[in-house]
Amino acid sequence: MSEAPPEQAPAALFASLYSELRSIAQRELHRSGGAVAVSATTLLHEAWFKVQQRADVAFPDRNHFLAYASRVMRNLVIDFARRRQAQKRGGAFEITSLPTQIPEQVADVAELERLSGAIDGLEALDPRLAELVNLKFFCGLSFAEVAAMRAVSERTVQRDWDKARVLLQRALDGRELLPA
Repeated sequence: MSEAPPEQAPAALFASLYSELRSIAQRELHRSGGAVAVSATTLLHEAWFKVQQRADVAFPDRNHFLAYASRVMRNLVIDFARRRQAQKRGGAFEITSLPTQIPEQVADVAELERLSGAIDGLEALDPRLAELVNLKFFCGLSFAEVAAMRAVSERTVQRDWDKARVLLQRALDGRELLPA
């Protein structure tokens, strides 16, 4: 079986992973806690338009495509929430704190922005840890799946996850991100 040409690879991945991508979109909307009034299908298709606009992006496998797509969806949820907040409340944002664990559901725009900023800071410090957060938290991959993708042990992935959580918590607490 021959591979699709590189310019068609994202389209083929999108088509073959549609239901999985839709599940990721539903999880993203659930985490937004109702801060976004769009359907999972709308979010998924908006993400697909963004992916198509980036002709320079290559995906070596399905997990990298899922990680990239989930990051695009996360950013879209934040953008949608910002627009909705600006329309409903005149743009005033209320800052609240997150619990010490990474939340399963983030309730407002400020929290989504803080989490996104923390992940971006983590990416600047250690891109592997930020990718792990995207794969585990946003794509919903298990430690075993991430370990297989990275060709490392599951325990190594768990240690990296613990390190990423500590660094994210530091960032969310407003402290400087130092390697843990």
